[in-house]
Amino acid sequence: MPEQAADLRLPVVLIGPMGSGKSRVGKQLAKRLGLPFVDTDSVVSGEHGAIARIFEQHGEPHFRALERAAVAAALEQPAIVSLGGGAVLDEDTQRELADARVVLLTVTEEAVLARANLDKRPLLRDDPGAWSRIAAARRPVYERLADVTFDTSHRPISGIVDELVAWVKEPA
Repeated sequence: MPEQAADLRLPVVLIGPMGSGKSRVGKQLAKRLGLPFVDTDSVVSGEHGAIARIFEQHGEPHFRALERAAVAAALEQPAIVSLGGGAVLDEDTQRELADARVVLLTVTEEAVLARANLDKRPLLRDDPGAWSRIAAARRPVYERLADVTFDTSHRPISGIVDELVAWVKEPA
């Protein structure tokens, strides 16, 4: 049964590296709070095709422009929003996140590799060290933007969601 979401400060935005559980946690949190869930990577791929194909055919700058538009639209909604791992690198997105409640989900490389479907994560399959390099480079941005941090490496998602529900309901 959904919790009461009427007086919550929204959106609640999940950030973190690939494989940290943003989509899984976000879906469950949204369900518990009776709110919509928006995954900006899913929005981009739903409107423009597979992200890997966008990168391959049009390059990263084109993908980032599409991502930026999806993020801007998502942040206007009273929702639980999951951002792609690199979305926080955009300066406009960083400014807009100041008005949201931002949750950083962290995870160890070992946990990512253990849970990843390598067919859907070609970066992990083709260059396992890339995840660590990218996560380390983005960590300072994630930490600066986050209001709260949860590590998802070895905890059940349901426990993390329980704690997030309590945190979201705290006065901002």
